[in-house]
Amino acid sequence: MLLPTTNPNFKTFRHNEDGVITVYGFLLIMAFIMVGGLGLDYASGVRVKTQLQVAADSAAHAAIVARSRINSNTGVNYTEDEARAIGVAVAQRLLPQDKYGDAILPADIKFGTWDEVNRAFTPVAGSRTAVMVDAQQLQSRGNGASAYFWKLYDVLPQMDVLSQSVYETYYPTCYREGFVATQRIDVQSNNTYRAGFCIHSNSHIEMNSGNTFEDGVIVSMPDQADLTIPSSGMTSNSGLAAALRSGGYHIKVLQRIDDIIAGYDDSTSDYYRPDYLFDPNHPDFPNVPIQRKTISSGNNNKLEVAASDGAAGWEEWHIHTATCNGNKKLVLGNNVTLSNGVIHTNCEVNLGSATLENVLLISTNTALTAVQTTSGLVLGRDDNCSEGGGVQIVTLGGFRATSSIEMYGAQILAMKTIDFEANGNGVEGVSLVTAGEIDSTSNMDMGFCNGAGMENNFDALYFRMAG
Repeated sequence: MLLPTTNPNFKTFRHNEDGVITVYGFLLIMAFIMVGGLGLDYASGVRVKTQLQVAADSAAHAAIVARSRINSNTGVNYTEDEARAIGVAVAQRLLPQDKYGDAILPADIKFGTWDEVNRAFTPVAGSRTAVMVDAQQLQSRGNGASAYFWKLYDVLPQMDVLSQSVYETYYPTCYREGFVATQRIDVQSNNTYRAGFCIHSNSHIEMNSGNTFEDGVIVSMPDQADLTIPSSGMTSNSGLAAALRSGGYHIKVLQRIDDIIAGYDDSTSDYYRPDYLFDPNHPDFPNVPIQRKTISSGNNNKLEVAASDGAAGWEEWHIHTATCNGNKKLVLGNNVTLSNGVIHTNCEVNLGSATLENVLLISTNTALTAVQTTSGLVLGRDDNCSEGGGVQIVTLGGFRATSSIEMYGAQILAMKTIDFEANGNGVEGVSLVTAGEIDSTSNMDMGFCNGAGMENNFDALYFRMAG
C-alpha cells in the first residue's frame, strides 16, 4: 500500500487547481451582495432622513409662525399647544401616519431660545423666539424605517432614523436702523454713516461723492453692480467698497401697514402701542380708558399745545382725530412741542417746526406730501439713545422735508417717497422704510443707537432656519 505522500493520485490532486475560481467567485459575489445590501439600506436610510428633515423643517416653520400670530378666535397669540398641533398637522401631510407612524408628536416640538454664538437651543416655557422639532422613526416608537437587505437575514429588520430642525424669529438689521426702499435710494454727498447703519434698496442705489461709511455699515441692493456712482466713487466714498452687499428683502412691514393703522389702539393686536395712550403715573393705571379728541376748527385744522383762537389744543395721552375734506390740512403751530399722544388723520399734515416726543402719527392720506415739514422739525427726544421719547410716523402717502430736520429714535413708514431736500442734522436712531424711493440730503451724520430708544418701532417678524 502506498503512503498518501507517495501516492501519485494524491500528488496530482494536491497540485490540481481546477475549481479554485469557482470558490473565489462565490466568495466575491457574496461580498458584492453584502456591500450592495449595505449600500441599499444606507441609501434607504438617507432617503428617509431627507423626508424627515423636510417634515421637521416644515413643522418648525409652521409652529414658530403660529406662535407669532394672533388667534382670531381667542384674540391672543396661539398658545404653545395650539402651535404644536399646527406643526404636527403640517408634518402629517408630508409623513402620513399610515406609512410613517408618529414621526412627529406634540412632545417633539419644543419652544425656547437659540444661541447663535454657541449654536445651542434652550427650551423655555412660553417662548415665541425659537422652536426645535425632532422628527423620528424609531424601533422603540414602533415606526422604525424598514431595512431591505439585513431584514432578509433578520439581522436588522428596522433602522432608527432621526432629523432635527431649529427655526428662530429675527428682525433684519436694516429695518432696525437705516434706509430701506422698494425703489431707488439717492444718497447725496458729505454724509457720515456710523457703524451698524444700513442702506438697502430692492432696486438700486445712486450715490454722489464725499460720503463716509464706517466699518460695519451695510449698503445693499439685489446686484451691487447696479450701484450708480461717479467714476471716482469708490475712492471718494470712504469705506463704500467694504460696505457693499448683494441681496434683496421681502419688505413685510409695508404689507402690514393697514393692520398697524387698525391695531395701534387694539389690545389684541400685535401693533398695540399703549405707551402713547396711557400715563403710567395715572393713579388708576393701567385701568385707564382710551381717551379721544376730535380736531376740527378754523380754515385749517390746527393742533397746538394749548387751545387758542381758532386752534384745537393738544392733550397728552389722547388720540387726536382730524378729518379733512377738499384742500384743508392739519397744521401744527410753530415751535410747539407735542408729547405723549397720537394723531390719527386723513389730512395732509404740515408739521412745521414742531418738536414731537413719544408721539405716534397715523396718516391715511395718500398724497406724496401726506406728511411734510418746511423747517426745523425735530422728531424724538435728543437723549443719547435712551429709552422712550421716540416718534413713529405711518402714512399711506409720502413724507417730505424741505429744510433741516432732526431725528432721534424716529421711524417713518411710508407707501410713497420719503424725501429730504436739505440738511439733516442731529440724526441718531432712525428707521426709514418706504414702498417708493428715498431721496436723501447732504451733510447728514447718521448716528446708530443699536435699537435703543426705538422700542415702539413697528416691524414684522422674519423667520429663518437656525440649526
